[in-house]
Amino acid sequence: TSSGHSSIAHAMNYFNESRTQTSAERYIFASGTYKLLAFTIGTIGVLGFCNNAVVIILYYRFKRLRTPTNLLLANISASDLLVSVVGINFTFVSCVKQEWLWNSAACVWDGFSNSLLGVVSLMTLSALAYERYIRVVHAKVVDFPWAWRAITHIWLYSLAWTGAPLLGWNRYTLEVHQLGCSLDWASKDPNDASFILFFLLGCFFIPIGIMAYCYGNILYAVHMLRSIEDLQTVHIVKVLRYEKKVAAMLLLMISCYLLCWTPYAVVSMLEAFGKRNAVSPTAAIIPSFFAKSSTVYNPVIYALMSRKFRHCMLQLLCSRLGRLQQSIKDRPLTCSNQPIRPIVMSQSRHDRPKKRVTFNSSSIVFIITSNDTDALDVSSKCGGAPEVNVIQVRPL
Repeated sequence: TSSGHSSIAHAMNYFNESRTQTSAERYIFASGTYKLLAFTIGTIGVLGFCNNAVVIILYYRFKRLRTPTNLLLANISASDLLVSVVGINFTFVSCVKQEWLWNSAACVWDGFSNSLLGVVSLMTLSALAYERYIRVVHAKVVDFPWAWRAITHIWLYSLAWTGAPLLGWNRYTLEVHQLGCSLDWASKDPNDASFILFFLLGCFFIPIGIMAYCYGNILYAVHMLRSIEDLQTVHIVKVLRYEKKVAAMLLLMISCYLLCWTPYAVVSMLEAFGKRNAVSPTAAIIPSFFAKSSTVYNPVIYALMSRKFRHCMLQLLCSRLGRLQQSIKDRPLTCSNQPIRPIVMSQSRHDRPKKRVTFNSSSIVFIITSNDTDALDVSSKCGGAPEVNVIQVRPL
């Protein structure tokens, strides 16, 4: 009997140990790490959605923001907004549940949508660099048809590259950290490896080369223009300064984008061309989240470096305050029993009415009288004196 009890106890211990090992193998990270990752990706999603939604609303509401350059910027914001809506949800829920809960179709959609929108953003930044190159170096104006054609080509180009895995040239699969999906970087199959090589070339290195060429020429042109700035008219100097400021803003956007996406590209190349299991889950998850954080930065750069964008944003946010001020301005003039002291009197000729500027505790009052004996009081208007005109201005 004792031997039977010991056998049962041994079996129970073996079962508990096996279950513990299975649970440890099931979860790649610690429970606290999953909570931190969920908080991080959730914050990125909320900030990315709010920031880019503001940009799109501003472009729609204010006509002075509707320029070809800002249309391309709105395309980036639309792409980043879609990432916040459709490209983060699967990863966020997986972080909360500490595992990938979705089927293979959801994995394909997650990998396809993130890849498509990421390529769209990078190619739009390349188009913006080329647009700055045309304006600053060649002094040519880019119109809306050009911008719409550029956006159409960008989406078709991105769709062609990211749609190829759906047709069998590589595939979308779970990443090493198992919290999201992407291309099968680690496959050593010649067919898959050839796609990875061409994809990196066409969707990373070539756009970076275009941006480097355009901004190299822009910096050289700005240097040459600065040396002859004294020979230009004031209007030309203002235009050149504006173009240089816009070019600096776009250069900062490009730098932030590359800063976010380059670590992910490096890790992906290590998976593709390095040894199998060369990248750990921790080394894979940090660049992946860092790349997704690029959706947050662009609107912040607009607000910091574009005065027109700041003004429109303040006007949008303070529209209720503006309507309140307008209602105050439309109120009728209030009568005051307190005398008001003149601070300015015009030196008019004898045949013209005297103009006096006075003030009280809440407003500035312009009083126009026909002679110096009229009382300087707002109540003179309230009393109905026909020879006194009173104009009251309340401060904003």
